[in-house]
Amino acid sequence: MDTRVAPLSELQGKFKSKTALVGVIGLGYVGLPICVAACEVGFKVLGLDIDPAKPEAINRGQSYLKHIPAPRIGKLVDQGLLTATADFSRLSEPDALLICVPTPLTSHLDPDLSFVVSTAEQIAKRLRRGQIVILESTTYPGTTLEVLRPILETSGLKCDRDFYIAYSPEREDPGNLEFSTSRIPKVIGADCPEAQDAAAALYDNFVPATIKVSSCATAEAVKLTENIFRAVNIALVNELKIVYGAMGIDIWEVIDAAKTKPFGFMPFYPGPGLGGHCIPIDPFYLTWKAREYGITTRFIELAGQINTAMPQHVVNELARQLDTRSGRGLKDARILVVGVAYKKNVEDIRESPALRLMELLEERGAHVAYYDPHVPVIPDTRHHRALAGRPSQSWGGFSSYDAVLIATDHDGIDYAELAKTARLIVDTRNACRRAGVVAANIVSA
Repeated sequence: MDTRVAPLSELQGKFKSKTALVGVIGLGYVGLPICVAACEVGFKVLGLDIDPAKPEAINRGQSYLKHIPAPRIGKLVDQGLLTATADFSRLSEPDALLICVPTPLTSHLDPDLSFVVSTAEQIAKRLRRGQIVILESTTYPGTTLEVLRPILETSGLKCDRDFYIAYSPEREDPGNLEFSTSRIPKVIGADCPEAQDAAAALYDNFVPATIKVSSCATAEAVKLTENIFRAVNIALVNELKIVYGAMGIDIWEVIDAAKTKPFGFMPFYPGPGLGGHCIPIDPFYLTWKAREYGITTRFIELAGQINTAMPQHVVNELARQLDTRSGRGLKDARILVVGVAYKKNVEDIRESPALRLMELLEERGAHVAYYDPHVPVIPDTRHHRALAGRPSQSWGGFSSYDAVLIATDHDGIDYAELAKTARLIVDTRNACRRAGVVAANIVSA
């Protein structure tokens, strides 16, 4: 006899008939797209966030993410499918609770699970029988069972008897028009078959495929592996950029030629450093966890060191170019940084190397301004608070700067116009050449 108050068949039935209420906790770059994807196939979704401005914007039919237009939000709100709140007393209402909160690093590069812990504590106060709680936030193997489950069980309810838990890592790529939430397969890990089946029954409605793995820890490892793969390969080409540069060889030309091989090679591209919510952070989650087993992740840590050193390399190259071309250094030089978002065509500045570049330039006495059509004002950040509130400059007036540093290769920027009037352009993204602009005042770094 099934002792669960809400048998698996009942929960699966709600998901398959789309009569379940889906709760999404954390309405940022991960949570809001999930809300939209679930609503657009017919689910009613309750979004929750500790920042009341986000629920208020959603309930007005507004969007604070550029890649999700406001009319798309407004339509779902008008249809009664999407509503949002900062009232966490409503956590008992949804049948599924998807946790999409930040998992940053501390200043010592240790995992900061404070958002996951505080969210779990809020859920535990209202947890009811028959719910499934799914963690989507990136984290180290063991978090779901070692951190999330014990907190939820302080409710007095028992996991796998009264409620289910699972882990399904987010795979968002903000600004990627080809692969939105509803077009990316979903990995699902759970430590009991019923939880796995329940999670799959939910996600199968709005993703193209669900990939079941044997445990929460395995699914957590999948997410880390995806981003460690990218971090390590980016570190490789960043190092090759320096080596080949010393030899007078263009790394961009090398990669373009190498990628014509139809097998055995995958192109990765150098840059001024790593940014975003995943690649600069995720590898250190595994590094931290590996210490528990007496293992040193030398390869991963070396990649981190190489990528972290890139902003300093770019600043040194900029200083060298200024000295070679005009006989002056960075002190009192006027520098315009083009692009402060961590990647092109988005407004997201999390972990953006451009912010570190600005700090390094100013530490060496330069006067730094920036232009970014997607970031009108630099918001407050955990690690670059001195830059908060700084506004983007208007387009133009490039001749008044001693150098222009391209840190983010946004589309829509007129690189030809930039090259015509700028005294010196240091291009970290190969943006000018990709736009067909080649000139003596443009150098790579």
